[in-house]
Amino acid sequence: MNGNRLLILYSGVLTAAMAFSLGTGAMADTTPKKAAFDEIDVKRINVREDDGTIRMIVSNTSRSPGIIYHGKERPHPSGNRGAGIIFYNNEGTENGGLTFSGQKGPDGKVSGGGHLSFDQFEQDQVIQLTQSEYAGRRWAGMIVNDRPDAPLDFDEAMRFSKLPDGPEKTALMQKFQAEGTFGRQRVYVGKTRDRDSAVMLNDAMGRPRILMKVMADGKASIDFLDEKGGVVRSVTPDGK
Repeated sequence: MNGNRLLILYSGVLTAAMAFSLGTGAMADTTPKKAAFDEIDVKRINVREDDGTIRMIVSNTSRSPGIIYHGKERPHPSGNRGAGIIFYNNEGTENGGLTFSGQKGPDGKVSGGGHLSFDQFEQDQVIQLTQSEYAGRRWAGMIVNDRPDAPLDFDEAMRFSKLPDGPEKTALMQKFQAEGTFGRQRVYVGKTRDRDSAVMLNDAMGRPRILMKVMADGKASIDFLDEKGGVVRSVTPDGK
């Protein structure tokens, strides 16, 4: 009996000592943990602030996020934006990103593109660096947009995206353009599908007012346009 009691007492003391050692060790070790990898395969990485606010998501196509607004996610109007990196502001709302794609279809035609953009606060993209190609036709450019002061109406954008092509969708698009609901393009600098180099400057209504262009064959011009798009003056190297 005395031997058993001694063994029980010894076990209790040892257990208490180990618990104290582990507890004090956990309290003393406050060094942030770091992990080092030579290579890692992932489908998605979420970068968050200390309080959990999302700041960046890196993902493949299947794990790409929808629209995240103040930390709450809703479906993306296009269904799936594809692989890339999406940026979020201090409040956990999307404010830009980098997306990219490229593939050859069953018909042998290549389609793809890349897109880097930065958004106005609680609005859509105001600066875009983008390129696109399909079936041998390519365009690339830098675009600057004006956006409304009010936050983007995600419900209206979703409703519009789900409308089938037809008169109703066309009429609604014309209404949005006239009212500037989703903003207006102000500057385009790039290469067109016709292989022209172009600089287009628009007024606050999104109407082109100056168009500088160098065509694929080398012909150059600067056109000044009226509010309806008519050329009021054209300047060329030969003055014609």
